[in-house]
Amino acid sequence: MSAEFLWYIPNTIEPGHRGDDTTTGWGSIEYSTELARTAEAHGWGGALLGTGWGRPDTFTVATALAARTTTFKPLIAVRPGYWQPANFASAAATLDQLSRGRVLVNIVSGLDNPAAYGDTNVDPAQRYARTQEFLHLVRRLWTEERVTFHGEHFQVTDSTVSPSPFATEERAHPTLYFGGASPAAERVSAAEADVQLFWGEPLDGIAERIDRLKELSAQVERRHKPLEFGLRITTVVRDTTEEAWRAAEEKVAKMAADDGESTWTGNRRAAVGQRRLLDLVERGEVLDTCLYTTPGKFGGGGAATTWLVGSPDDVATALDNYRKLGVTHFVLSDTPYRQETSRVGDQLLPKLRES
Repeated sequence: MSAEFLWYIPNTIEPGHRGDDTTTGWGSIEYSTELARTAEAHGWGGALLGTGWGRPDTFTVATALAARTTTFKPLIAVRPGYWQPANFASAAATLDQLSRGRVLVNIVSGLDNPAAYGDTNVDPAQRYARTQEFLHLVRRLWTEERVTFHGEHFQVTDSTVSPSPFATEERAHPTLYFGGASPAAERVSAAEADVQLFWGEPLDGIAERIDRLKELSAQVERRHKPLEFGLRITTVVRDTTEEAWRAAEEKVAKMAADDGESTWTGNRRAAVGQRRLLDLVERGEVLDTCLYTTPGKFGGGGAATTWLVGSPDDVATALDNYRKLGVTHFVLSDTPYRQETSRVGDQLLPKLRES
C-alpha cells in the first residue's frame, strides 16, 4: 500500500502559531496559498487545514487553495456540529469534482466552543454517536442514490447528492480520517472511518491500538475496506542529529520562558488521547529512538505534545518503524511553517519514498 505524506497549514488569524515567526500576511489567502504551493513544490501530497470556531472557515479556505494549486490535496477538518451531513456531503462532492478528486476529510468530535455556534450536544457519548451517524450518512450519500435515513441525530428522506464525488480506481469518494483514543472514539473509527489518525505515541502504544482497532472492526462487523492508520506529529529535522536536538531544546526553552503564553497549546482538557501523550513524560524524556516528550511539559498540545527529533536519516527511520506497524498516512509539521515545509520535504520525503 502506498503511503500518503501530508503537511499542515495552521489556518489561524493570529500570528505566532507554535512559534512561527511570520507576521506579514499571516492569515491571508496569499500566505495560505504560498504555504500550499510550497508544499506542492516540495513533495507533499497536501496538507491538513486546522479548524476551530473563531478561525477562518476551513472548507472555504480549502476551496480557495484547491483553486490555486494543481496537485495539492486539502485535508479538510470539519465538525459534525457545524454541518448537517447532507449539506456537507454535497459541498465536499462538488469540491471533489471541481478539483478532480483532491478532497480529503478529517472529522473532529472534540469540543471547541459549541455554544458560540449553537451546538448543544456536549455529552461525549452523544457526540461520538452523532459522529458515527454523520460518517455513515455522508458515505451513503456519496455512494448511493435516493438515501433515506432516520437516526437519532440526523434524518434525510429520498436524498440524492449531485454531483457525486470524483471516483477513480483507487477511491470511490474522499478519504474519511478520524482521530480519538477513547473506547467510544475507537468504535467509531472501526465502524465508519477510512483512516484512524494517531498522535505521536511510542511504537508499543501504536501497535497496541492498531491490534485493538482490528479486533473492534471484526466486533462491529465493519462493512467497508479495512481500516487504515495515520500519524499526526511534529518533526524537528536538521542536517545532523546534534543540530536537530539543539534546535528542539532551544524551542522548548522558549516555550518554558513564555510560560504558556505562546500559541502551542492544543485541547489540553480531558481528552483521552491528549492525556496519553502528557503521561509519556513519566516514561522518559526520549522514547523509542527519537520521540521527544518534554514539549508536553511546557504547553505543547495535540500534535505538538511529542516531537520526532533528528537528522533526516534519524526521523526517516523512526517513521519507517511506524510504517512497519501498518501506518500509511503521515501528517507532519514544524515551524517556521514556510521554511520547514521546504526543508522537511526536500530532506525527509525522498528517504521515506526510498524505503
